Amino acid sequence: MKLSSIDLSEWVEKYTADLFSWACYKVSNEELARDLVQDTFLAVAEKKSDFKGNSSPKTWLFSILNNKIVDHYRKKIHEPVKFENQHFSLFFDEDKSWQDNRKPKNWQVENEEHLLDNHEFRLVLKNCLDALPENWNICVRLKYLTEKSGEEICQELDITPSNYWQIIHRAKLQLRDCVENKWYK
Repeated sequence: MKLSSIDLSEWVEKYTADLFSWACYKVSNEELARDLVQDTFLAVAEKKSDFKGNSSPKTWLFSILNNKIVDHYRKKIHEPVKFENQHFSLFFDEDKSWQDNRKPKNWQVENEEHLLDNHEFRLVLKNCLDALPENWNICVRLKYLTEKSGEEICQELDITPSNYWQIIHRAKLQLRDCVENKWYK
């Protein structure tokens, strides 16, 4: 079944909610998710002759959306990071040792509650993640929330392994500092 014989508005009505939900999960930003879904349907409208009916329409739409998401991340990962007064000299001295007031704190929880079960902690963590430079946020989310391997992330974002590990290291430093300042006061 070719797309030309299908009413595109029918696909929009039938699949937009699922595509939007998936995009939100992948990018954690509703406005960006809406844009990516819209771009997906624009691509479908431009390339309707490419749909040969070898897969379901939903599968085809999701593969286009996933490519749009990867393209977005590839573009963002190569943008320069804006530090906004967050240098590593805030954490380390000239000898590359922790500054006394910046040493990691003990994160032992007094009761047996798991931090990720605590709504307030999850909100603090989300705000700290959102405060990361966007390309750092992307790497952290891909590594820890979607559990992709470093190799997969490097391939998906078209970055070198050393760049990836440097981003992860810096993001973890900043996340730790943010969580300690906003949660463990």
